[in-house]
Parts: sequence; C-alpha cells; structure tokens
Amino acid sequence: MKIQWLGHSSFLVTSDSGTRIITDPYEPGAYDGALRYGALNEPVDVIVATHEHADHFSTKMVTGAPIIVRGPGEFVVAGIEFYGVPTLHDTSGGAERGKNTVFTFTVDGIKLCHLGDLGHVLNQDQAAEVGSVDVLLAPVGGHFTIGPQEAWKVAEQLAAKIVIPMHFKTDKVDFPIAGVDEFLDGKPNVTRLDSSTLELKKEDIPKERQIIVLQHAL
Repeated sequence: MKIQWLGHSSFLVTSDSGTRIITDPYEPGAYDGALRYGALNEPVDVIVATHEHADHFSTKMVTGAPIIVRGPGEFVVAGIEFYGVPTLHDTSGGAERGKNTVFTFTVDGIKLCHLGDLGHVLNQDQAAEVGSVDVLLAPVGGHFTIGPQEAWKVAEQLAAKIVIPMHFKTDKVDFPIAGVDEFLDGKPNVTRLDSSTLELKKEDIPKERQIIVLQHAL
C-alpha cells in the first residue's frame, strides 16, 4: 500500500491491487486564496469525504468516475469496507462548524483512520466504535480542529501505531493554524521523510507509536 499526502487533509491511498482512494479533496484557491495547494488531477476509484467544506469536499477536482463515501455508517466499495463514525467539527455541539465523520478503512491488511476536521477528543463510545488503528491521519494545527495536545490524546485513545500529521500550517496555507513542529515537540520516534509518499506493508507496522511527517505533493 502507498499513502501519498497531496496537501492539507487530502491523501491518495493506493492498494497493492491498484485501487485508488482519495480523502477530503480540497478546492485550490479556496477561502479567497488562503489555500494554495495545487490542483488535484488524479483519477481515483473512491472519494472519502468527512464533511462538506470547500477545503475538504471539492469532488469536481477529482477525475475518473469515483464513488463518494460520506456520512456515518458502513459502505463497501471496490471490495473495501469503509466505516464512518459521527463526530463534530467543534466543541460546541456542532454549533460553530457543524458535523464531521471519522472514517476507518482497511487496505492490504492495514487499518487506516482519517479524522477529518475533528474538533474534539473522542468520547468513550466514539473511541470504542473506531477501535484501534494502524495508521492515523490526524489534524494537528488547531483553531478549526483539534490541536497538538488533543491530536496526541486521540492517537492514544485509538492505540495508533503510525501517526501522520495533516491540516497544519505550511507555505501553501494561510489559515490561522499551527505548524507541525508544535505537535512534534517532545515526541519520541519522529521520522521526517523527504517524500510525499509512504509505502507500507502489514509487517512494517511498528510495535511502538511512530510519527511520520510527509512532504505535500502539491
């Protein structure tokens, strides 16, 4: 399996058999140009959308004839089971930014979890419903989502073995969010790759939690 960070909260996950899944495709230039990651032009089989904000739900930017997976519940597409757990985009019951869906899906025996724009640590029922995960794609920038401390707490809640940060400040985004260094500060087992892509096999999953920072592709 390959996991490529395109930018912001958008990843391209490619299975060994060639199934291509994109998460939270963004609209380049959204929010009056505050989001400047490049255009998405990857043909994919599945779009996983955690919520319908412009920086997470620009399905028109994705080529091919993908099936869109969104909202809570179970979905099976291209032989892969996707499971959405209802959460919120803020700590005010959704009053500020609405709802969010946390998705899990297993590719080549590896269980991934994409938190979307999770705005709070998980409650006991939500954590149990998501279950333990191999790879956690976690927002760490704060302000609109959980921040560094909350993101680490969620990683602990889900017993995540690999944490890949997303939704943080880079040279391509002007949102008032923190950079990745605040999340990394004081954490053990941090690897910064000089690449946008991580290749994984089930036997590569570490026993101790590891943080892997990718470079955005676009």
